[in-house]
Amino acid sequence: MYSSATSLALLACSSIALAASDNTTLPYSTWMATSFLSKSQTMNSHYVASVLHEGIEKAATLHQNTSLLNYVSNAVSAQVLPNGTLLNWNSSFYSVDELRIGNNLLHFYLASNRTETKYAVAASALRSQLDRWPRTPTGGFFHRDPVYRNQMWLDGIYMADTFYATYTHIFEPANTTAWNDIALQFDLVEQHTRNKTSNLLAHGYDESKKAVWADPVTGACPHVWDRAVGWYFMALVEVLQVYPKNLPGYARLRGYLTTLADGVEKAQDESGGWWLVMDEPYPGMKGNYIEASATAMFTYGILKGIRTGLLEERRRPTALKAYDLMLDRFVTREKNGTLSFDGTVVVGSLSSNGSYEYYVNVPIARNDGKGAGPFMFASTELELWQQS
Repeated sequence: MYSSATSLALLACSSIALAASDNTTLPYSTWMATSFLSKSQTMNSHYVASVLHEGIEKAATLHQNTSLLNYVSNAVSAQVLPNGTLLNWNSSFYSVDELRIGNNLLHFYLASNRTETKYAVAASALRSQLDRWPRTPTGGFFHRDPVYRNQMWLDGIYMADTFYATYTHIFEPANTTAWNDIALQFDLVEQHTRNKTSNLLAHGYDESKKAVWADPVTGACPHVWDRAVGWYFMALVEVLQVYPKNLPGYARLRGYLTTLADGVEKAQDESGGWWLVMDEPYPGMKGNYIEASATAMFTYGILKGIRTGLLEERRRPTALKAYDLMLDRFVTREKNGTLSFDGTVVVGSLSSNGSYEYYVNVPIARNDGKGAGPFMFASTELELWQQS
């Protein structure tokens, strides 16, 4: 049987599906959100669903779309029992991907004026797990234990540290130890994966240097995978929204963002998008292609960075060119009035040999939440700017 929250979510979804087929004059953020929910996507506590939920929430909040907001509120609520237990959560399973739902929990806790305590309880359990998390010898969170011991991936910084920072901001703003620990996670990936010529970062590193792909000096993998850099770019922008400006870590993170923004702008293809494998000499090489999810992530990061004063206004044309490219190449208008989002690579994993051939042979998906969610993020930022 469905819970009452799940039933409400399904009811909302059915009404949203009708709206998606009837209304093609919506802003792209809500149009993509209503379209996506009409395509029978599975919603759970996995990080892809969590990113999608945040995209829907951003669109619904900006445009005061009650149907969408009710849907996402009920969908997140359905993942948490009244006593604050997160459905299907294993407190002894250490995978940073599983922390991403923490951001959704914190959003709806604040949206309830801190009255929905079940969200706080669930978020606190996730935060407590971080205190037990297996770490590299220098203090970095394992990407996953035991499969990726001593490895840090750029993806994981977004999954774990945006939650870690937001939780600290809400519940422990004076916890300098936590703030320093958050900055340390960024420091470590910068130390091991940053290319100081391109200003881009490799997908991840192995501090033990045992992985087949690990550089014998830095431990870094050999390639710059676009979505990993996209996750990391968004993580810097999001963490800097809440990181205390008076602490030394703030200036370092701000510097990492500015440097990365320079690298991202330099790497933009003349089409407006970004290549799947970004390091030279691979852009334009046979098998490589302009990929959708990272293009959305970079667009969002630049636009939000500008809006919140982290990045300079001069960078806006880069984001606008990228957004136009997404509308031309990746957003498809279906005959039934809905939108589809194309061009998202299914996965990129350092469980592989880390080769160029591995990355370019991963399948591409239609309506993958890892692309559609960030497209909603980017669309809300563009629409905010248009409104102002």
